[in-house]
Amino acid sequence: MNIIDTHIHIWNFTKARYQWLEHNTTLLNRQYEIDELAPARVEAGITGGVLVQAANNTEDTDYMLETAVATPWLQGVVGWLPLTDPARTQQLLQEKYAANPYFKGVRHLIHDEPDAQWLLQPAVIDSLRILAAHHIVYDVVGVKPEHIETVLEVAERVPELSMIFDHCNQPPIATGERYGRWGVLMKAAAAHPKFHVKISGLGVTAQKGAGWTGDDIAPYVAFVLEHFGEDRACGGGDWPVCLLAGAYVDAWKNYKEVLTQLLDAEGQKKVFYKNAERFYKLNQ
Repeated sequence: MNIIDTHIHIWNFTKARYQWLEHNTTLLNRQYEIDELAPARVEAGITGGVLVQAANNTEDTDYMLETAVATPWLQGVVGWLPLTDPARTQQLLQEKYAANPYFKGVRHLIHDEPDAQWLLQPAVIDSLRILAAHHIVYDVVGVKPEHIETVLEVAERVPELSMIFDHCNQPPIATGERYGRWGVLMKAAAAHPKFHVKISGLGVTAQKGAGWTGDDIAPYVAFVLEHFGEDRACGGGDWPVCLLAGAYVDAWKNYKEVLTQLLDAEGQKKVFYKNAERFYKLNQ
């Protein structure tokens, strides 16, 4: 079966500045380029991939686009645009990115912003309307319930914008809560047809190091599939961040174990690759 990993990062300190890594003391604070993933990607059975931004600058986006062009199995890039400057956002799309066949979506590191309502700034809303007009999707990297509340408001203001929750917006796996405020808000989000969910990053969320298993994440994966449905979910390995919780191959082993238990053959095809192709327009 085809499997598209919709959440892969790369970073190269000679190409762009990654502020969040500058004082990072983990294994993440070094360069990670796509060739390093190759053996694990093959072993995990991943047939396609989407690169996702790791810095709030265009240098990171340009580096990802260059990498995608040079890497046959990569199919798309979720880049960055200066959303607080709608005129510049429009200009960059018109002059640079909209015509690039690999440019599929936009993300901003909202979880690093002090204000959980960063996306509700009038200028940012204007930029999100520009994305919607160009049929470009938006990745939501939320880590708190307040981020879900914020994008619920975004959905009211920009109803035509398609959005996807990276890492299921951090469900309460570590505490075992079923399902608390996260669950209430994600259920509300699922009522909006333009919201999708990415089953990714859950090993780190589990906070068990390399000891996490499919059993740890299964209730939360089942919850998002119940509410978003098998047509609005896809998977992602979150390399190299996933290495904080063990090997990339092991992460995908756990995801596949859970998804094959919860879904029939057709549902598996949707979540493993068909939904990603449709959401990110990977064949267009």
